[in-house]
Amino acid sequence: MKTVNFTEMKDGTKEEYLMLDKHEQNYINGTADRILKFMGGLNATLEGYKITRLEHSLQTATRAFKDKANEEMVVAALLHDIGDELAPLNHSEYAASVLKPYVSNKTHWIVEKHGEFQMYYYAHHLGKNKNQRDKYKDHPYYQDALNFCEKWDQASFDPDYKNMSLEDFTPMVKKIFSRKPYSLL
Repeated sequence: MKTVNFTEMKDGTKEEYLMLDKHEQNYINGTADRILKFMGGLNATLEGYKITRLEHSLQTATRAFKDKANEEMVVAALLHDIGDELAPLNHSEYAASVLKPYVSNKTHWIVEKHGEFQMYYYAHHLGKNKNQRDKYKDHPYYQDALNFCEKWDQASFDPDYKNMSLEDFTPMVKKIFSRKPYSLL
């Protein structure tokens, strides 16, 4: 495989960067496959839950799908907790960052803020502010984030729920991640 000659980026030539850009585009095109592979590995759970992280994600996405949410939102529901593994203290922002180039501002905002909105269901049991989400009451997507959490996310910890499979969502994930990034539109 051809490689660049430089050892410092400032010394790279146009030809080298064009060659690297081609490789980068090929890598970007494989994002959906890498995400699906990662999702398939979420078979462990945080101790104490009745289901795995994968099952929670599949349940959340299945509920969104059954509610006739658009494909972008179904994929966001599937991936909303993708940051749990590597960024447990800011998992919402992590997931939103993965989705950001491919989804609307609305979907990005909902995923980014869902962690704070979810606090409504449990924070008071831990001596924290369950109404953390109220600071966003005047935001245009406030009600959408509220609905995301109430109808899909917080309700998706049921070991008896019949969710769709990761394979069922694969075409949607591939479609969303094959879009031209919003930043380039």
